Amino acid sequence: MDAPASCPVTLTQDEAFARIRLLRSPNIGPVSYAQLLVRFGSAANALEALPELGKRGGRQYRAAPVDRIEREVDALRKAGAKYLFHDQPDYPSLLGQLESAPPILTWRGDIALAGKPCVAMVGARNASAAAVKLARDFGAALGEAGLVVVSGLARGIDGAAHEGAFPHTIGVIASGIDIAYPPQHEALQDRIAREGLLIAEQPPGTEPRGSHFPSRNRIIAGLASGTLVVEAAVKSGSLITARLAGEAGREVMAIPGSPLDARSHGCNHLIREGAVLVQSPEDVIELLSGFDGSPRSTFREPAAMFDYLPEELSEAEPADIAGLLSNAPVSVDELVRQSGVSTAAVQLALLELEIAGVLERHAGGKVSIR
Repeated sequence: MDAPASCPVTLTQDEAFARIRLLRSPNIGPVSYAQLLVRFGSAANALEALPELGKRGGRQYRAAPVDRIEREVDALRKAGAKYLFHDQPDYPSLLGQLESAPPILTWRGDIALAGKPCVAMVGARNASAAAVKLARDFGAALGEAGLVVVSGLARGIDGAAHEGAFPHTIGVIASGIDIAYPPQHEALQDRIAREGLLIAEQPPGTEPRGSHFPSRNRIIAGLASGTLVVEAAVKSGSLITARLAGEAGREVMAIPGSPLDARSHGCNHLIREGAVLVQSPEDVIELLSGFDGSPRSTFREPAAMFDYLPEELSEAEPADIAGLLSNAPVSVDELVRQSGVSTAAVQLALLELEIAGVLERHAGGKVSIR
């Protein structure tokens, strides 16, 4: 079969197909995908090794069927979209800094927008009329200033931010690239795909599920040097995006609102916890124009970092780690301390357990038994 349309010369047709198949296989996430490529050198070799790794983790394992991946590639081509792999030149550098960066994205539109300075704008779906107008005005001003506005195509603040910023906007969706969600934004999504950039992590044909939205939010936060929350309740997806931005070491900004409106409580909470108070587009432009990786905002929960070299993982022998795990999430560095073996050996053992479907990964680099 033909290779996905966006494969570079250095990525063969067979390896591109193997990468898609590897990522679509059971229990393979961004972390395990990256570790498998490091250990085995290619997706093709990793696919061959999966049954044995699953067996060592205690389960029989089968990779994604070849015909299913063939259908996916055909569907993507029919949608006019392309694949973008993690090591291709057009892959957004800021997004690639995330430990959980998507190994493969699908996209339509102008991929060059993802390489320009970006700001994420998020907020309530049931936003007030004043906040919707504010988001549209902010989007227009930020776009005119040369910033690309990233949002999630939801109702309310997201849609207004996109509309104001055209054509300097990126929409990140929780469905497949060929599925419009929400349905009332079908025309907006199509316009973004034609005039801006539309990005999806899920395979084509995938309907959005609740678990997809936090994954989408990490892409929104990861693409941008800062995230601005316009209006949001305390318990909302917008605050998840803000937290993810903070964890990634990016700016977190919020527009304050009335304490009498519950839709402002989330923004006021963020400011109290260390987000930068923003009142005008100029505040955002000033803040991000000088962004050098050291944000002024202090709203963040640092993720655990693991100090091991990629070549160490390729040479490591797995450790007996399963006995140290329970339903309570624990950091990998704690497992290293308690086991007395190398970080690479612990990571390899966790990889085997994850492939077997026994391990669950959590935020902050923590793991537990399912």
